[in-house]
Amino acid sequence: MAEDIKGVLLVDKPAGMTSHDVVDRVRAAAGIRRVGHTGTLDPSATGLLILCVGPATRLSEYLTGLDKVYEGYMRLGVVTDSHDMDGQVIEQRPVPELTLAQIRKALEEFTGHIMQVPPMVSAVKVGGQRLYKLARKGETVERKPRNITVSEFDAVEYTPPLVKFRVSCTSGTYVRSLCHEVGQRLGCGGALDTLRRTAVGRYNVDGAITLDALKTEDDVRRRLLPMGDALELPVVVIRRHGERMLATGGVLGRIELKTECPAAEGWVQIKSESGELLALGQVKQGPGEWQVHPKRVFVDAE
Repeated sequence: MAEDIKGVLLVDKPAGMTSHDVVDRVRAAAGIRRVGHTGTLDPSATGLLILCVGPATRLSEYLTGLDKVYEGYMRLGVVTDSHDMDGQVIEQRPVPELTLAQIRKALEEFTGHIMQVPPMVSAVKVGGQRLYKLARKGETVERKPRNITVSEFDAVEYTPPLVKFRVSCTSGTYVRSLCHEVGQRLGCGGALDTLRRTAVGRYNVDGAITLDALKTEDDVRRRLLPMGDALELPVVVIRRHGERMLATGGVLGRIELKTECPAAEGWVQIKSESGELLALGQVKQGPGEWQVHPKRVFVDAE
């Protein structure tokens, strides 16, 4: 039965499709509606898209915020309204003689903790409306800058006017905006030409499956990663007699757990003695000792 499908699916998204298109294709293959992605890719972008299937959709918020790694090409000498080559070209400028070292120096200026203004052609909401919808009407509104972290932004090679780059950044970073800013810093303008997401957290696109290979329910089942292996959170193991208390949302203490709590506070995975993920909980200091408060429970009370 398709209803019992659950887990995390790594898909290598092709160009020309939205992330929602990929979700719909997996829903059709698996015969289940409960499928969601954990962070979109623009239609022209390719690479790693993490999907959550069945009850695993309740894990999506813990995967969405993972750091990302991208590889792509930046085109110098052009400025577009969307900061990528899918947008309307609004300016073209001559590209000066540049060395790879000079380009690398410009990219390095956009590493670390920086403030980034979302482009007008984006899905960010301002005043309850998506920016791209306002942009289609020819409107430009003020956008609040966001704090992002770029841990790596390196030029791999340069064949004028294309710069091949690699960037590692926090979730919510607009790589096309980085390309635009680099182009402005170099004085010739720049826009994102192509983009591929190669990693999300510890997941790599090398472990992903192509969308064309997912045609049936069995295809999806064979590629699902267990829910218990999906997150990088500390683990506590619950004793059998504590599972009923867990299923009803009861607070867990030392007597219900088989292992010591590995964290003084924060989120933990609550697993059975056989290793099955039963719930996610938060560790809090109780009267006299720590307690684990179940927040996302995946088992039903009998």
